[in-house]
Amino acid sequence: METQINPSGEHARYQHEVELPGGRLRVYANEEQFATLDYKVLDMANNNLHIPNIRYMSYTPDVHVGVGTCIGTTAVWQEQGGYVSPSIVGSDIGCGMRVHLTNLHKRDLQSVELRRKLVRRIERYLPMEAHQRGQFSDIRLEHIVRKGLHGLPGKYLPDSYTPRKSTALTHVESSRFAFDESVLDAIPDATWHRAHRQLGTLGGGNHFAEIQAIEIAEEQREIAEAWGLYDGQIVVMIHSGSRAWGGAVSQGSTAGFSRVMRELGLGTADPKLLFAPLDHPEGQRYVNLMYSALNYAVVNRHLIAYAIREAFRDVFGTKCELPTLYDLMHNYAWTEQHDTEGELFVHRKGTTRALPAGHPDNPKPYLGTGHPALIPGSMGTASYLMVGQPGGAENFYSICHGAGRIRSRSATKRVVSVEQFARAMNVGTEDEVVVNHHSLESIIDESPQAYKNVDEIMDSVTGAGLAAVVAKCKPLATIKGTK
Repeated sequence: METQINPSGEHARYQHEVELPGGRLRVYANEEQFATLDYKVLDMANNNLHIPNIRYMSYTPDVHVGVGTCIGTTAVWQEQGGYVSPSIVGSDIGCGMRVHLTNLHKRDLQSVELRRKLVRRIERYLPMEAHQRGQFSDIRLEHIVRKGLHGLPGKYLPDSYTPRKSTALTHVESSRFAFDESVLDAIPDATWHRAHRQLGTLGGGNHFAEIQAIEIAEEQREIAEAWGLYDGQIVVMIHSGSRAWGGAVSQGSTAGFSRVMRELGLGTADPKLLFAPLDHPEGQRYVNLMYSALNYAVVNRHLIAYAIREAFRDVFGTKCELPTLYDLMHNYAWTEQHDTEGELFVHRKGTTRALPAGHPDNPKPYLGTGHPALIPGSMGTASYLMVGQPGGAENFYSICHGAGRIRSRSATKRVVSVEQFARAMNVGTEDEVVVNHHSLESIIDESPQAYKNVDEIMDSVTGAGLAAVVAKCKPLATIKGTK
């Protein structure tokens, strides 16, 4: 392996090129984070680079090992002659972030007991346990997977909550993904039933809803104010995906892709790395089902926010507003237009699209500023609202999607004590990050000690010229679900 560091430019030390037997890998990381990469992530990159016709591949600084492909990967093919890989989309298709603004200030939630009251109220509206059924039995799932947010009954769109500024369909990366709906005919009844039960639920693992207070970055204050942000403002950040629907699409693709790979003589050293030509019927079938899962995912986050909005109104009154700041994904693949490159098929697995001001793919409300890029930290640490920079074009406008794990769940449970976790959450102080679990031990595998230092990740992304920080979001309360 030969490593080359970009020799010139102000962002040079944050951009690394690694020559592997399969091809060239770009890594965006400061020198400290780059030095922590181990052979596993490079070995996984090498396998990915052996997929035919790959045009480009990169890692963001939060990169860590996944199944078949690392989380933190951007991989690009030309549309013509391209490939699609469920492994480079990820099992939780459409997993992503959502942020809602409020008209509250952090002083309104200064009391730890009030934060606990709000968390308890959220639990009344938002199912937490695997056996609980969501409250949305009047929503038809077939409308959701076909039409995305446009498939919701009118009462679930927040016009009645934000009469002066409706943002439900406009302040999102996409409100509907169109696809060939005939692929839905093969979905088993059991999947429809299970996915409908899980609609509007967080799920387990690193998924969460968090109540945060923001601090605006002075150099980006103009953009922050254009987005409706102010210092001390309370916001709600949500991280979830496509639940049982996306899981079924991912699991259901394994046999078909394996068969196609055998028939076409395709493969790498990793048998778990699945891929097929984009124009093959199996590839097209997966792409269409993937888009149905993207529809499910954006609606799922929307309904989680709907439930949280009800809780806020119970506690703070009907004048409490929660307009959407933005909703975006970090596990997907789709076609993009990139200047002289033409149509490209871009995979993002644990990476976030961050477009700068003026880019035509920005939603209309954000054309003049660039859209918000939503980057969560770990429990007890800050999250960030960012905006893409023109320099991001060299990485197809991909940035990190979070802090990135440094320890497995089992390893975290072995080496991190409940006392260490409690200190990280400021338990027993006025700055305590309130959680909805009665025992920290039950969620210790999600403690900050399981993750990289998010500030190092931010340094890497901003130092590389990919994006800029608009606001820092400090946690006040975190809501975690189960599988």
